[in-house]
Amino acid sequence: MTLPAAVTQALRCSVCGEPVELAGRAVRCARRHSFDLAKQGYVNMLHARVPAGTADTTEMVAARVEFLAAGYYSELADLVAGQVATAGTGLVVDAGAGTGYHLARVLDRLPTATGLALDVSAVALRRAAKAHERLGAVTWNLWEPWPVASGSASVLLNVFAPRNGPEFRRVLRPDGLLVVVSPLAGHLRELASVVDLLGVDGRKDERLDDRLGGQFEPLGRQEAVRRVTLPPDDVRRAVLMGPSAHHPRRLRRLDQVAEAIEVTTAFLISVYRPRRLAK
Repeated sequence: MTLPAAVTQALRCSVCGEPVELAGRAVRCARRHSFDLAKQGYVNMLHARVPAGTADTTEMVAARVEFLAAGYYSELADLVAGQVATAGTGLVVDAGAGTGYHLARVLDRLPTATGLALDVSAVALRRAAKAHERLGAVTWNLWEPWPVASGSASVLLNVFAPRNGPEFRRVLRPDGLLVVVSPLAGHLRELASVVDLLGVDGRKDERLDDRLGGQFEPLGRQEAVRRVTLPPDDVRRAVLMGPSAHHPRRLRRLDQVAEAIEVTTAFLISVYRPRRLAK
């Protein structure tokens, strides 16, 4: 497995910021900084340790892969892809791509586009690198300046992931689209009876606008709310694939789930465009 040419062209050395090229099984810049291409197809460009409890673990990724394969978030993925259906060609950057599930769906909708999956979890990116033939995966901490060229993305996705507004604005083209997906306050609320889930901020959409307001202007919002019935195994997967999995004390009752539970999945899809700078 290798990186698509459009991804390599958009990448920048995470040490010096210079353009890079693919040389054999490594990505290298003119100053000879080198980053190996893993056999699973992703490139790790990190040069600092990630704080504990930040990256998805092997268990979290396995739970997510199995949960998503069951189709519970398929409708959401289609709605996200529909938001960018007219974006045409170019680079789609997924900031916090995880296993590449949503990015792959977008690339299916945009047959001439290429995808770049950024995530801090190398375990997740092993999956993402195989999620689509037009996708390249790079390990990176989204809170740090990204190893991606300014103005290189036509679409930027951010699904349940950290939001670095300044980097969103720098990497996205002036005519590009930013699509952000966040959970609504009622998301998986029925599971509170069996596990101490981390809460969702009821004013998250307002805080999102505040955080992005200096760089972006909203184009529209769409809520995606549905009821699904989760068998016990999928109840566990729904919990173990999320941030609560980093807090074992919250999961003490999870193994006691013996019956299916009908739950609410509730998401907010927000679409933005870069704010035009005053002359």
